[in-house]
Amino acid sequence: MTTTTAEDEKIEWGRTSTQLMLVAHLVPFAALWIGVRPIDWWICGGLYVLRLFGITATYHRYFAHRSYKMGRKTQFVMAWIACMSAQKGPLWWAGIHVDHHKFSDLEKDPHSSRKGFWWCHMGWILCLKTKETRLHNVKEWAKMPEIVWLNNWHMVPAITLGVTVWWFAGWSGLVTGFFLSTVLTWHGTFTINSLMHKYGTTRYVTKTHDDSKNTAILAVLAMGEGWHNNHHYYQSCTRQGFYWWEIDMTYYILKVMSWLGLVWGIREPPAYVFDAAHEHRVASQASLQT
Repeated sequence: MTTTTAEDEKIEWGRTSTQLMLVAHLVPFAALWIGVRPIDWWICGGLYVLRLFGITATYHRYFAHRSYKMGRKTQFVMAWIACMSAQKGPLWWAGIHVDHHKFSDLEKDPHSSRKGFWWCHMGWILCLKTKETRLHNVKEWAKMPEIVWLNNWHMVPAITLGVTVWWFAGWSGLVTGFFLSTVLTWHGTFTINSLMHKYGTTRYVTKTHDDSKNTAILAVLAMGEGWHNNHHYYQSCTRQGFYWWEIDMTYYILKVMSWLGLVWGIREPPAYVFDAAHEHRVASQASLQT
């Protein structure tokens, strides 16, 4: 891996993707002039859930962590749904995320929380440092031509979705239903990198001693991703809400899909993670009493 320089971490304001992201944040304000209908809010909410599920279930728990299995056709459909979120392609996303876990909150972490909120929330996306796909981290998936095609043409699903929403729901549907939900999906994902390494509770001391936390509120808003300390402790588990009271909508949906035969090999948390949680709790209580 090459050494990171200050130039690598400068925001590329002139890059087309950076400018498009900025414009996308402004488009929802057009609703002040064209109005918003109830159907637009339904589209917005539905697309937020659908696309965030695509990110959490496919980019994150499947391509990055291989925590369950599915066939090539289902894999392509799920990757297409994730691409509709306009968060680049599956190989790019997973390749970056693998390095996040290798170097969590250290210098080589692509979005280390120790570099400040702006950087770990979205600044890292807009710089030269993370521009290229890290194929060395996703060699298995890079052998599949359909996934490589999606990675290279990752904006096709998002553009197709936007045109479809405009066709059926008009301009107000496009502005609120598509663009607002796109921005919300971005930040629903980005907050896991930023807030979940700053705020919440620590159940486990992870192997890398990073700053990952658990937060119930973000677990609900990000479809289970808020159990971030759980995830960093045992990364290959499909289920990130280890206990029954820890809501994990992504896991629930994947479980239903497994009953339908669409996915299989779902990984549950092993017994030792509960033992480790108990040991950490006892140690924390003892330290408070001394």
